[in-house]
Amino acid sequence: MRLTLSVWIVLYLLALPLIAAALDLGLSATLLALFSGLGAFWWQRLKRLLRPEQGPEFRLDTISASHFVEKVRWSLDRLGVNYVEIPDAGALGVFTEGRTVPRLKIRTGSMVSSIGNSPDILRYLWGRYGRIEPRAAFLEPGEEALALERQLDGYGLDLQRWVYDHILPDRSLTLQLWGANDPTLPGWQRWLERALFPLLRALIRRSFRLSPGTRQRVVANIEGCLQTMEKRLSDGRANLLGGPESSFVDLTLASLSGLWVIPPEYGGGRAEGVRADLAALPDGMLADRQRWLHDYPRVSALVQRLYREERVVPAPLA
Repeated sequence: MRLTLSVWIVLYLLALPLIAAALDLGLSATLLALFSGLGAFWWQRLKRLLRPEQGPEFRLDTISASHFVEKVRWSLDRLGVNYVEIPDAGALGVFTEGRTVPRLKIRTGSMVSSIGNSPDILRYLWGRYGRIEPRAAFLEPGEEALALERQLDGYGLDLQRWVYDHILPDRSLTLQLWGANDPTLPGWQRWLERALFPLLRALIRRSFRLSPGTRQRVVANIEGCLQTMEKRLSDGRANLLGGPESSFVDLTLASLSGLWVIPPEYGGGRAEGVRADLAALPDGMLADRQRWLHDYPRVSALVQRLYREERVVPAPLA
């Protein structure tokens, strides 16, 4: 979570009365501080317009462990788009700035556009590259593919609830998965996660509507989706759509299922700082995982094969 200029302005305006009172500033001095601060913020914004940031056109704001982030990250990697990933500590951004991930930012000259939600990002990539770049064929959004993606994205939301219902009682494990021990994240974010953990945990429980009956209902939803995908694969097809190559639907299944399959290639090397050992996971979580590996062997095998054979980064597009 990198605080935006607008957030800094709000913080400055909130803090100014306290500063004025503490220093016993008069009206003239307070007004001078107000307009000087606003002028400095305005100058920072103007500099960004006059001197645009350098670097890749695409920036992906992420939480390293997020399975929806992995869906977009993997698609960008397979497409060969040159991008920079900006990882933030989990849970902070959404509750402090209302910002969810993944979020793809596209720099055009001095202006930056932003796209959130993994399906919208993939549709943008298809619209931009689908007709000019052969390697973008896996992103083609046919009617059947879009219907499967919607079903799988619902499965992904249930997996989020499943994970949080299991891990939130364990402060150490939750902080590990949020990146509190990841040295690549800013130290102040990691400190803030630890300091605000009780509040963040309560907000997560409320936002995901976690209750004593949540686990049974969510597991039933997850297993219903897995049964559907297992049945699709039962005719011997190599992927969900039955074509010669895997599609974004297969990457969606693999990325979202990475939360419980836990393949070593998850994240394409960008999630190592938040990885937790299997032995550290709650017994109930491990029991569900073992049952799903046993009951849905075709899904498990497809996810593991995709990570093993296709979770690679190709040469960037010219």
